[in-house]
Amino acid sequence: MERLAFGKKNYQWMIIGLIVLVVGFIIMSIDKEAYGFGFLGITLGPIVVVAGFVIEIYAILHKPEAHKK
Repeated sequence: MERLAFGKKNYQWMIIGLIVLVVGFIIMSIDKEAYGFGFLGITLGPIVVVAGFVIEIYAILHKPEAHKK
């Protein structure tokens, strides 16, 4: 039987990363300043989005645990 490329933990981290990315884009979209030039659109939102991408990279590069026989 072939092992899958990703394990359960990888997929859990991918879902968490996706949720963080969506939250970051929502934070940027709720900024009330013109063209999103407020704190939410310029500082907080992009930091959360970058954190989401870091989580996604971790999820992809994390080696799955060996299957127990």
